Amino acid sequence: MAGEGRLTITVLGSGTSVGVPTIGCSCAVCRSTDPKDKRLRPSILVSYGGRNVVIDTTPDFRYQVLRAGVERLDAVIFTHAHADHIMGLDDVRPFNFRQRSAIPVYGSPATIDTVRRVFQYVFADMDHRSSVPHLETRPVGAAPFELLGLSFLPVPLLHGGSPVLGYRFGRAAYLTDHSEIPPESLEQLQGLDVLFLDALRHRPHPTHTTVARALEYVEELRPQRAFFTHICHDLPHRETEAALPDHVRLAYDGLEIRVEMGT
Repeated sequence: MAGEGRLTITVLGSGTSVGVPTIGCSCAVCRSTDPKDKRLRPSILVSYGGRNVVIDTTPDFRYQVLRAGVERLDAVIFTHAHADHIMGLDDVRPFNFRQRSAIPVYGSPATIDTVRRVFQYVFADMDHRSSVPHLETRPVGAAPFELLGLSFLPVPLLHGGSPVLGYRFGRAAYLTDHSEIPPESLEQLQGLDVLFLDALRHRPHPTHTTVARALEYVEELRPQRAFFTHICHDLPHRETEAALPDHVRLAYDGLEIRVEMGT
């Protein structure tokens, strides 16, 4: 199956770490009735050949997979170990029940170490009196890894001063939570049909990319289509998108995109 067919990317969440609407905020975006201004924490579902892979399990994971109608989960891939990207991991348990198997979890060695520490009860050698997730942790390095017939290439990024990962798979790449894409990573992102990029807001931020900087990356990398994600409540969907080039859109929760699997 590798290199053949098409995959579907479903945006499970397009928001920043606190989501939109943001607790206690009464700004125009947080009060908006536009469904595209309702943004859960950032995550995508990659579906191909009857298989489903989630990139990041946010605190909204349970609702996200219920809303998307996900009935099986074959793997989890982590970009990094911040709370808004890992804290929904316990909610993979119903998939364990249904599938009667462990779910592999991929990420950098540092991310896997943090996941094992935060979810210590999952990995502790003890007699569990209630159900816990059944997981197999698989650290990844710089080399691509094959997952159920699809190759995933880890793409090193900087999130402020912290190293994190994006991933290229098929003719798509998903880069969230980054303030800089190193030159060597830019070389890995050529020839894409679809590129997801962090574009938090217009104002500078120490650990995230602005809309203007994200547009510069699009101009440099020239994907067929680009989608901005990890969006905060500074950006109203309709108004922001109207100012973007035609091949650049804002991601929104529930968006589905089909992409060729071949590289």
